[in-house]
Amino acid sequence: MRLTGGHDRGRRLIAPRGAQTRPTAAKIREAIFNILGPPPEGDILDLYAGTGALGIEALSRGGLRAVFVERDHQALVALRRNIRELGLEDRATVIGADVRAAIRRLKTDGQQFAWVFLDPPYARDTEGVLAELGSNDLLAPCAVVVVEHDRRNCPPGSITGSVGGLFLTDRRHYGDTALSFYRGSGS
Repeated sequence: MRLTGGHDRGRRLIAPRGAQTRPTAAKIREAIFNILGPPPEGDILDLYAGTGALGIEALSRGGLRAVFVERDHQALVALRRNIRELGLEDRATVIGADVRAAIRRLKTDGQQFAWVFLDPPYARDTEGVLAELGSNDLLAPCAVVVVEHDRRNCPPGSITGSVGGLFLTDRRHYGDTALSFYRGSGS
């Protein structure tokens, strides 16, 4: 797996063996960043980070800082190695914890994020995470939350257009994979 754009374009990322970690495919990462455009001045949050492909891609494309949240031990080893081998230690923070616990911790620390990426395993708990993101001060003004999911298992907001304080603004399909884009009520 290689980075698709930015300063580190073409550099390899390692992934743990097995099916536990599903790195985001290159064509999906390219699509995300083509839709989002240039990185914001704010920080980036990569939830269910796995190998860190989305957050590292954002850093490669000019993002300033990223926080990666992952709880699987093998994925954490790969993530930390990817960050180290790309020389991103000064721009990356890794939190080895459950996503919802990490969100509470980040909120307590007063951090805000301009881009948030979610690629949860098996689409579980997406609604709770989206509701928590939308109901606290973690999102900077004009923040975008991107959820990667199976096209047959859409995250919340598909019918009502909103979940928590987030509003569904776009959905794109790429084979069996779909991307849902959300913005906060102040965006």
